[in-house]
Amino acid sequence: MLPPHLPDSPWLHEEVGRRMAERLPWIKLQPRSWLNWAPLVGGEQSHAAVLKTYPEAQVCLDGPGTDLALARWAPARGWNPFRRGAKLAKAAPGQAVDLVWANMSLHAEPEPAARLADWFARLNTDGFLMFACLGPDSLRELRAVHERMGWPEPALPFVDMHDWGDRLVGAGFAEPVMDMERIVLTYSEPAALLDELRGLGRNRHPQRFGALRSRAWGTRYREALAQGLPRSEEGRLQLTFEVVYGHAFKPRPRIKPGEASAISLDDMRNMLRAPRAGG
Repeated sequence: MLPPHLPDSPWLHEEVGRRMAERLPWIKLQPRSWLNWAPLVGGEQSHAAVLKTYPEAQVCLDGPGTDLALARWAPARGWNPFRRGAKLAKAAPGQAVDLVWANMSLHAEPEPAARLADWFARLNTDGFLMFACLGPDSLRELRAVHERMGWPEPALPFVDMHDWGDRLVGAGFAEPVMDMERIVLTYSEPAALLDELRGLGRNRHPQRFGALRSRAWGTRYREALAQGLPRSEEGRLQLTFEVVYGHAFKPRPRIKPGEASAISLDDMRNMLRAPRAGG
């Protein structure tokens, strides 16, 4: 039986996923299979956009929220709303795919280097990773309010897109392409802004307040936001989100002449395949 309520993905995540899906035609390679990482975080509409781009590709889910996403998106009976006859399943151990799709989850990873290495291992040779995450300019207005009030940071510091490019290369990826944009959201009141932030995720900063706040402090906090955040011409509170987009390929293993090397049989088979169609 399905749970009575499953959380909706944030509007911002769905919008970022839609914009990231518009970049998929840049890739000439047509994936035969793909993995959606942290699917509920990435969003239902985002998932549907990739399905529409690659209607014949096999799809699997993994990462946080997978079981809930399977319960919502792949009911045991009835029509699959995303694709007729499609069988949505959790990724099997050791399953390799041509595309890893990770929308708005990487900035929350406690060990991003390990996550990049995991995604690299899950890709077939010549497969590619496509991801989006928050960049360092995100919540800059909120950070300024916290600094003026002497409060701890409202969120962890986010990684710059150039650093993500370096980390991709360090994980073994090739041809990384990075891009960024800033999205400014507006809110009618502090309560609406705080509801949005709760939906985006928790504050994982190690110096965050470790106990419950009082109602009086909550009132003071909302007043500080109302007075300290910039406003649009219509008088709505403004908050900036920097979104970093990236994609990179898993290259073929290379053997330097004159060196003794040991490679697996699978890697040897990959090296003997026809050249990649493009990227």
